[in-house]
Amino acid sequence: MKDGNRTVKFVVLGAACSKANSRRLVINHGKPRFIKSKKALAFERDVKIQAPRLNTMLDGDLSFSADIYYPNRRSDLDPSILLDALQGILYSNDRAFKQITTRKFLDKKNPRCEIEIAEINWNELNDEK
Repeated sequence: MKDGNRTVKFVVLGAACSKANSRRLVINHGKPRFIKSKKALAFERDVKIQAPRLNTMLDGDLSFSADIYYPNRRSDLDPSILLDALQGILYSNDRAFKQITTRKFLDKKNPRCEIEIAEINWNELNDEK
């Protein structure tokens, strides 16, 4: 990494939920729609409350790393709700992520997400020349 690249590390307390598996069906103007469940919306709110605030958002190419500690083995490993919740707080758009690493652990007493987001120098063309 070159000088000036920033890294943010923090912990979000609470049980993460899968965005894909946390949908509910509602009827809106006679049409069925799938929206986030109340549990997913509450977790997303908790992430936004617990996330650190920066003077300036991270920019350029980014890497995301998360160790997610679930309260049970049934949960799917899915960081997308974290990425969505942090958009507009730590970075402007989650399309900036060029690397995403997520690991799943079990902690029944203390479910949490240990997150690290970093500005990186990314060679999109992968030309080592």
